[in-house]
Formats: sequence, structure tokens, C-alpha cells
Amino acid sequence: MSCGADKQANLNKAIEKTKEAVAAGAQIVCLQELFTSLYFCDVEDYDNFKLAEAIPGTSTDALSKIAAELNIVIIASLFEKRTQGLYHNTTAVIDADGKYLGKYRKMHIPDDPAFYEKFYFTPGDLGYKTFKTKYANIGVLICWDQWYPEAARITSLMGAEILFYPTAIGWATAQDDATNTEQYNAWQTIQRSHAVANGVHVVSVNRVGFEQDGAMKFWGGSFVSNPFGTVLKQASHDKEENLIVEIDTSKTDSYRTHWPFLRDRRIDSYQPITKRYIDED
Repeated sequence: MSCGADKQANLNKAIEKTKEAVAAGAQIVCLQELFTSLYFCDVEDYDNFKLAEAIPGTSTDALSKIAAELNIVIIASLFEKRTQGLYHNTTAVIDADGKYLGKYRKMHIPDDPAFYEKFYFTPGDLGYKTFKTKYANIGVLICWDQWYPEAARITSLMGAEILFYPTAIGWATAQDDATNTEQYNAWQTIQRSHAVANGVHVVSVNRVGFEQDGAMKFWGGSFVSNPFGTVLKQASHDKEENLIVEIDTSKTDSYRTHWPFLRDRRIDSYQPITKRYIDED
């Protein structure tokens, strides 16, 4: 989905596309990162804090109504205003009866040119989360979390059958095609590796369209990977699309018994991972 400057219009568009997805068979719908607005973190602008809202709040209320009406789970990434001066990049999960199940606050916050998220977002303090929905026990992580195998591992160890990654990542339009391809392949490869290492399906949902006055092309490429890292379906880089992918979570046991990575983990040896860097004496 592409986004515009009108917050209500973006929400309405997401609801219409959700209805289209459900008509095609969807039971769990994941919306992209910060779907109610343009990706505003390209600049450090205090006015952008006005985009934030309470969770639960106006957007989750509207989505809860749709979830109950259509009997679907909705994963909704929003800009959360926790209190005055405290904001998070947060995803709400709504069950198929319209019940708000809870939220996950983005743990890893980037700060790169055109992605100045540390200006806006306090790192998550809820830890990693799973949500028992009508259709599956799901784990939710957000965008920059994608690069961290620790986050995928912990969420999987908490019982997630599917990892969902709402995302907003793009290419600078001044960048060459070879670099674009290399970056997309790295992004997809790291997430496919999470699927393999943890024996779970991974669903990554990105936005499309030109933003930042044409300087940024969000690269789309949303995809679903099975636990062997096979891409079951992938979206284009420039079109708005609904991908409907059937996932059989009962096969997780087969994947994990044939490649028993969880069985063979040496948890007694992993203490050094809690250090920032392992310096030599």
C-alpha cells in the first residue's frame, strides 16, 4: 500500500484493502509499518508528533469494528503517544472477534539518513511478545527488528507460529540499481534465515510509492517465507497488492523434527551474547 498526507484517508484505504483481502480468503491481515501516514521520520520535525495517538484509541477502535464484522485478525502498526513527551513505534493486534489483544513496541530503533527514528521513538519496554489469535499464535516485530536474529529467536521461543514484520524501507532514488538489488536481497535473506533457524513462517509487509518529494522509493517486495526459507509469494516493487498466502502451521513440527535446531541449541554456552562486544583481555 502507498500512503498520502491525509491520516483518515490512509486509514480508510487500509480498511478497504483489508476488505479486498478478506474477500480473497485472508484470515490474518498485516498492515505495513506506520500505515496511517507518510513515513515522517525522513526529517526531525516536532510537528510530526501530532500524528501520534493512543493505543488503544481511534484507529484501533475503527479496526476492531472491521475485525469483528469480517471475523479476521488485524495487525496494525501505529505511532503511539503513551503520554506527553513519550512516544513509541507500536503495533496493535486485534483478534477476530474485535477484541484488542495488546501491543508490541519496536525494540530496535534506527537512526540513519532519512530514517531518523530515534528523534521520535523511545525503544520498546514491553519485551518481545506473542499473541494467541483465533487462527494462530503470532509474533510481531517491526522493521529494523528484522536484522536481529535474537529478536526472531526469542519471539519464536515464546511460541510464535508465524513472525510478522510490518515494515517501511525504501531506496534513495539517486541510488544505482545494483545497490538497490543488493540491499533488497540482504533484507529478504536475513528474514528467510529467521524462518529457517526457528522453523516458522515469516511474513514481511512493506509499503510502496515515492515519498519525501520523490527522493525515496519505498521498495515494496512484501513476501512470505516458509520454514525452509522458500519464498511462497512475493509482491512487486512498485504496485499496491494484496498477497493471500495459505499457511499450514501444523507442519511446523515436521520442519523442526527434520531440522532439529531447537533441540540442539547449546543454551549453556550463550551467555556472551548479552555483552555489547566481546573484547580481548
